Amino acid sequence: MPRLGEEGMVQGKIGKGFTFTGTRIEKLTSTLYTLVDIQVDVTGSVEAFEDDLTKMLQASVEGCRKCPTPENLLVRVSLFSDRFPGGTSEIHGFKPLAEIDTSKYPALVAGGMTPLCDACYSGIGAVTAYGKQLTDQEYTVNAITFVITDGFENASTTTPAMVKALKKKAISGEQLESFIGILIGVNAAQYAQVLATFKDEAGLDKYIDVKDVNPQELAKLAAFVSQSVSSQSQALGTGGPSQSIAATI
Repeated sequence: MPRLGEEGMVQGKIGKGFTFTGTRIEKLTSTLYTLVDIQVDVTGSVEAFEDDLTKMLQASVEGCRKCPTPENLLVRVSLFSDRFPGGTSEIHGFKPLAEIDTSKYPALVAGGMTPLCDACYSGIGAVTAYGKQLTDQEYTVNAITFVITDGFENASTTTPAMVKALKKKAISGEQLESFIGILIGVNAAQYAQVLATFKDEAGLDKYIDVKDVNPQELAKLAAFVSQSVSSQSQALGTGGPSQSIAATI
């Protein structure tokens, strides 16, 4: 999967072989940022609704423009499937919203198995590592990661315990002011308990269940993503996480 808009970006390492890209710090124009990381399952089981999932992803990122301070958002979008080297593939790294053209996002193509742990590890690792680069330069940074899947873990090189430890490090190591990790099940009602258990084992903050895949429900999911980003962004500089993210869609 080709990356979009690599000019002005720098590559960073997460560990365990994962990498990410982010805007060069000297190009940033604010001192306060919320890092938004969106991980989307493109394994074989999403083939029946891959077009709707593409539209949902575009709507989620476009919805972030409704945030009261969109200039303080840096957004990264990545796909996951075991057919990608390392299990994940960026559409683009952390970029200001103003530089993101969602109309150029590629159509999602389904295939492969589900490296759910690797997606979580990559997403949390990316906000942690890039967040550290920013805080080391005296930026104020918090973050939110969304992992959207229709199935359960069956192809990762990392484990839930490793994800949990990495998330703890994000806060205790003071790379981020606060962090929220949200697991979202789409058309995954049969795996709801498995995913809820995974959420706990991986130390994520919320599990949201979207039982049906149709344009209306995916539109609600996109609205949930943008509202959650807005809430976390408004908490930036307070020293704590958002307290107003909804428990359901």
